[in-house]
Amino acid sequence: MNTDYNPNRDNVHNIMLNENVSKLLGFTSPQNAIGKTINVEGKKWDVVGVIADFHQKSLRYPLEPMVLFPLYSTYSPLSVKVDTKDLSKTVAAVKAKYDAFFPGNFFDYYFLNDRFNAQYANDQLFGKVFAIFAGFAIFIACLGLLGLSLFATMQRTKEIGVRKVLGASVSNIVVLLSKDFIKLVIVAFVIASPVAWFIMHNWLQDFEYRINISWWIFFVAGLLAVLVALATISFQAIRAAVANPVKSLRTE
Repeated sequence: MNTDYNPNRDNVHNIMLNENVSKLLGFTSPQNAIGKTINVEGKKWDVVGVIADFHQKSLRYPLEPMVLFPLYSTYSPLSVKVDTKDLSKTVAAVKAKYDAFFPGNFFDYYFLNDRFNAQYANDQLFGKVFAIFAGFAIFIACLGLLGLSLFATMQRTKEIGVRKVLGASVSNIVVLLSKDFIKLVIVAFVIASPVAWFIMHNWLQDFEYRINISWWIFFVAGLLAVLVALATISFQAIRAAVANPVKSLRTE
C-alpha cells in the first residue's frame, strides 16, 4: 500500500507529530512515539517521525500541537530553500522547472519571511504611530518648559542681577533657575512610572512569549526626561546668567 503523498486518503497511513503532540499522547520521548499507531479522525495512523516544535503563528500564541498528513489538497504549495544572493535569477530558474513539470499552470510565489513579518504588521504600525505621538508630546512638553523658564527668568531678573553682583557664578545661576523645574520633572516621573508600568504590563499580556519589565527601563526613561528638561531650559538659564547685571538692575 502506498504510504507516501497520495490523492487517495485511504492509501495513506503515515503521520508525523511534533513534540507537543507526542507529550500530550503520553510518550516519554520522541523516540518512543516512532513506530506506534494512533487514531486520528477515526483512522489509524503509523507514526514515522517526530519533529521539533516550531511557531506557525506570531509570538502572541503558544506552541500548538500539530500533526502532518501527506494528503492531497487543491492548494499544495511547494517549499524551496534558495540562495538570496541573486533572487531574480533563482526565481526564474524555479519557474522554468515548475513550467516543465506543470505546463499551463499559473506560477505564483511568496517568501516565508514576508509571510512571517506580516504577522507583526499591526504591532509595527502601532510602534510607529506611538513613536510619532510620543515625539509630538515631548515637543509640546519642551515648548511648555521653555515658556515656563522664560517666564521664571523674567520674574527673577532683579534677583539674578543682585546675586551676580554679590559674586554668584554662571553655574550657580543656572542651578538656581533649573532646580525647580527638575523637581517638577522628578515628581511627574514618580507619578507616571506606575501608570506606564501598568499599561505596558497589560499590553505584554497579549503575548505568550514576552519580556519582563525591568527597573532599569524606568531609570533610563527618568534620566532621559531630566536631560531633555535640562537641555530645554539651559539655553534660557545660561542666557540670563551671562547677562550684564547692571542692565537687569536698571530695568527694575
